[in-house]
Amino acid sequence: MIQALLNIFRIPELRNRVLFTLGMLVIYRIGFWIPLVGVDQTELAVAAERATENASGFGRLLQFASIFSGGSLQQSTVFGLGIMPYITASIIFQLLQSVLPSLQELKKEGAHGQQQIQEWTRYLTVGLCLVQGIMWLGFMRTQNLVQPQFHTGPAMLVYYAAGVAGLTAGSLFLMWLGEQIDKYGIGNGVSIILTAGILARMPSAIEWVAANFNPSTQAEAGAIGVPQVALLAAGFVFVVAGAIIITVAQRRIPIQQARHTRGRKVFGGQRHYLPLRLNHAGVMPIIFASSLMIFPSAGFGWLQTRAQQGGSSDWWISTTNFLSQNFQMGEYPYVVVEILMIYFFSYFWVTVQLSPEDMAKQLRDHGSFIPGLRPGPRTAEYLETVIERITYVGAGFLSLIAIIPTLVSQQMGIPFFVAQFLGGTGLLIVVSVALDIVQRIEANLLMRNYSGFLSHSGDLGPRIRSARG
Repeated sequence: MIQALLNIFRIPELRNRVLFTLGMLVIYRIGFWIPLVGVDQTELAVAAERATENASGFGRLLQFASIFSGGSLQQSTVFGLGIMPYITASIIFQLLQSVLPSLQELKKEGAHGQQQIQEWTRYLTVGLCLVQGIMWLGFMRTQNLVQPQFHTGPAMLVYYAAGVAGLTAGSLFLMWLGEQIDKYGIGNGVSIILTAGILARMPSAIEWVAANFNPSTQAEAGAIGVPQVALLAAGFVFVVAGAIIITVAQRRIPIQQARHTRGRKVFGGQRHYLPLRLNHAGVMPIIFASSLMIFPSAGFGWLQTRAQQGGSSDWWISTTNFLSQNFQMGEYPYVVVEILMIYFFSYFWVTVQLSPEDMAKQLRDHGSFIPGLRPGPRTAEYLETVIERITYVGAGFLSLIAIIPTLVSQQMGIPFFVAQFLGGTGLLIVVSVALDIVQRIEANLLMRNYSGFLSHSGDLGPRIRSARG
């Protein structure tokens, strides 16, 4: 490990890319110290902490949004929306490309088509920033989280104008920052920004564990002892290992290339593999399921409040109480519905992204086939069966990782911002980005004959081999 790190700084190009990426992340974190105009930061922090501890709808919204903004919504800075509008716009266009024939044709044009789609994605990002910024500023105003002088009159217009402009500019700056990392840094810029925001909350989680740790056997209520800390550490290692397995696991289907004879020479005949990822949908099913599960808990809570205040019948009051209690985070019906939604979105995303008919057609056009299967519809049917089975297994792993933080938070009495590092969206994003960065650095090192992270050579310098290897 130390040898590989030293080798990184021996290659000027790779060293400059790594340092440039670190410098951009420093600029990214500086933006969290620039507050919005008119927002009472003290009251907002108190309200966010109270809502998060009570696991209310507002708290769930903050927890979900903090994945993409680094927790800045609790501070309401210019980076308050984070990179989430750009990610949402990218997902929308990815889904539209599988539905609209015009976008499909534009995608097939190559670099020019991709550039046009990227330009439209930026325009959509600006629109989403305006809508989300107005909604967030309006919500803070209704919750009395704005300084008194900005509630009425021209000052209120200044509050909205400055706030929306600041949030939009912050998100667009992060989008540009991610593109610069793609061009001059190493790794995917947007994913690295997400990872930096997630890891920025880890010191707070470690600080909470240290502050509430009590090694005595007679620990007070709210404190955690040695068994709980050991269980958290073991659970973290287990979940990280499982996330890595999900990310890199593949189902390799053998592909045989047809032989072609031209004169006295024989071409083709090689044996390849068609890799199908176990979790092709990535983190998207958990993102969709977690975001949509906010609405039932918040909606049933609102109905319960209206039923109790409006003098409704006893039947309606008991029904709303039952729904509100059973659709809170950690309850059995809530967990079951979340798992079902993860399975649904896993199959939906794979159906949108992968087409067995197109894969079978491409194999046939390139003169390849699966041994024992006739090219064409029979190959497409076999690929569809394999994709359905591996998606079922991948969705099961995703469901397990998604519910672990909720169960740990409910059963052990640990705040969700600590338990979220035991699974969920944030952990999968961090693992995926970390593996991608390690693979990119490894490829750069091996390309220049340096030992990488996965090499076992004892040399600190470049590996010089003879003609016989």
